[in-house]
Amino acid sequence: VQLQEWGPGLLKPSQTLSLTCAVYGGSIRDTYYYWSWIRQPPGKGLEWMGVIGYEGDTYYTPSLKSRTSISRDTSKNQFSLQLSSVTPEDTAVYYCARSPHLPNSIVDRYEYDSWGQGTQVTVSS
Repeated sequence: VQLQEWGPGLLKPSQTLSLTCAVYGGSIRDTYYYWSWIRQPPGKGLEWMGVIGYEGDTYYTPSLKSRTSISRDTSKNQFSLQLSSVTPEDTAVYYCARSPHLPNSIVDRYEYDSWGQGTQVTVSS
């Protein structure tokens, strides 16, 4: 399976970030698979943001839960991330990824069997 994410590269503070990940070669409804959003701020490690499962269930990391929403469009085989009220601290490379089980909140690359190429998001006034 291949994943490809896209979205605006530059936002201003207080705006809402919207990213979409298209899935090729598989279905977002495939049983037992989970579809995550993960980001990596400059000079820092990978941060798991949240996930949507094959049944449409969602889970979020507590620190971002109030600003994060993950949804899916099964007709397009895509899932999306919305992050509201962005600040410069949200500047990062954002990835979508697939895991064959509900992932841990601490990112272990080996939990994921497919990653998107990543998209740079910069928040600046």
